[in-house]
Amino acid sequence: MESSCLERKEPVSQSWREQVVELVYWRDVKTTGVVFGAALLLLLSLSVCSIVSVCSYIGLALLSVTICFRIYKGILQAIQKSDEGHPFKLYLDQEVALSADLVHKYSDGILEKLNWTIKELRRLFLVEDLVDSIKFAILMWILTYVGALFNGLTLLILGLVGAFSCPIIYEKHQAQIDHYLALVTNQVKDIVEKIQEKVPGLKRKAE
Repeated sequence: MESSCLERKEPVSQSWREQVVELVYWRDVKTTGVVFGAALLLLLSLSVCSIVSVCSYIGLALLSVTICFRIYKGILQAIQKSDEGHPFKLYLDQEVALSADLVHKYSDGILEKLNWTIKELRRLFLVEDLVDSIKFAILMWILTYVGALFNGLTLLILGLVGAFSCPIIYEKHQAQIDHYLALVTNQVKDIVEKIQEKVPGLKRKAE
């Protein structure tokens, strides 16, 4: 019984991942353009107006379209004396409730990631590994400068643009990017090894 459930769940997660990959790699230019444009427009709107105003305007826009379409179809049916019924009947009859299995699946995944994050933060803040804690402190120090230059919403906009541009750029110039990344990684690794050799207590226990 469990194996059959897993077989049913696996294709759903795979198809979801495949859809995300197709979006960020611009496999369907029209679909990706709509998703990217809508998400970018939403974030830019939030940078100008409050989230309450943006949600209200989006709701008003959608309601204006659906109400006008409903009235138009009603007038058209009255003129033609047709009996087509409600124009949105097909969508109103569809089931939109979330299944318990789907909720449990994603809530379990979120809980697992949350527990891992809490354990990792405890390990870093209580200095279980000195090297990792120092790296985390350097990251926090860098983020203070990032936070002074950009707010959270600006970072989200930059992240969205990067998510829809970096994969396709990497796909087209993979050889060159991998070459330069390898050079940078080796340089950083050499610097870290030199620091670990000169500063006492920075070497890992395994070493």
